[in-house]
Amino acid sequence: MAMALPKRRHSRSRTRQRRAHDALRAPDIGNCPECGEPKMSHRLCGGCGMYRGRSVVQLEEDIN
Repeated sequence: MAMALPKRRHSRSRTRQRRAHDALRAPDIGNCPECGEPKMSHRLCGGCGMYRGRSVVQLEEDIN
């Protein structure tokens, strides 16, 4: 069985229209409500170890 092949070449504008949604965007970064350090949403804060108002991870700075 033969594979399907395009009969005509796609124009540059058609190719670029298809690729219009392929651009990368910067991640959404907010501030931690506890310590104010920048963090990505729905992620644990690297500065204080808090997530959604609870302490999830004890950081090494807190232990010493």
